[in-house]
Amino acid sequence: MTEKIALVTGASRGLGFAFAETLAPEYHIVAVGRTVGGLEDLDDRIKAKGGAATLAPMDITNTDAMAQLCRSIFDRWGKVDLWVHTAVHGAPLTPAGHIDQKDWAKSVASNVTATGQLIPFMAPLLDHEGHAVFFDDPRGGEKFFGSYGATKAAQIALAKSWQAETASTGPKVSILTPKGMPTGTRARFFPGEDRANLSSPQEEARRLVGELGL
Repeated sequence: MTEKIALVTGASRGLGFAFAETLAPEYHIVAVGRTVGGLEDLDDRIKAKGGAATLAPMDITNTDAMAQLCRSIFDRWGKVDLWVHTAVHGAPLTPAGHIDQKDWAKSVASNVTATGQLIPFMAPLLDHEGHAVFFDDPRGGEKFFGSYGATKAAQIALAKSWQAETASTGPKVSILTPKGMPTGTRARFFPGEDRANLSSPQEEARRLVGELGL
């Protein structure tokens, strides 16, 4: 039986971590993230389930590193069955007239430019049979969400274009909207929020994996 490969970008914490853990051991997980400790914790959990992971501690905005990773995946497996893109930069909330330009540049680099580079890298690996998954957050246009909302909306617009272009040929492109989760990004957006009614990343990952039919 051919080994199934899942690349999870943003796997060191939050929904990406939970998605990677949920997909194992049915998939060999290629876990991309900036936090080495988080990736190592994920590796421990995947091994405990009888699965296996390849850890790739890197920033998705590093074009050369991501290109080399994709080349290494091709050399080793020749393909990717599933790409789960959860990596995101959540800039601090601020009025549009006070956006910090460093935060803006990082938001564009992480949420838009990196996605525009990764899709061409991933398309040959996914070919016609693979599946790419993106996650919408429809806060674009809400007050104080300028940097995050605008760049996240641009990312999803790009994913929707790819989805429309490949509808009859593949790869399959899915765009999901997770429920609110007690992640570090959400805590920065809503400090002091009562988290009792939020879904855990693990619960959401299981629900969304089921929604995808994986």
